[in-house]
Amino acid sequence: MMEEVLKAFKCQGPEERIPVLRLELDYELALLHEAMMENCSQKIQESKKRLVELRREMIMLEAL
Repeated sequence: MMEEVLKAFKCQGPEERIPVLRLELDYELALLHEAMMENCSQKIQESKKRLVELRREMIMLEAL
């Protein structure tokens, strides 16, 4: 996970990455909602896992 954050930081500064990350969070939340409406437990778990990763990255970037 830390490697991903460092990679993102090197590619673009936190001020550029955070808005993109917010869009990714919104998109993943939409996918989670869709998975919940379909009652697909596999898709739900995948979305939750991705949301945790995105959340961690957001917290790390906001701390910089």
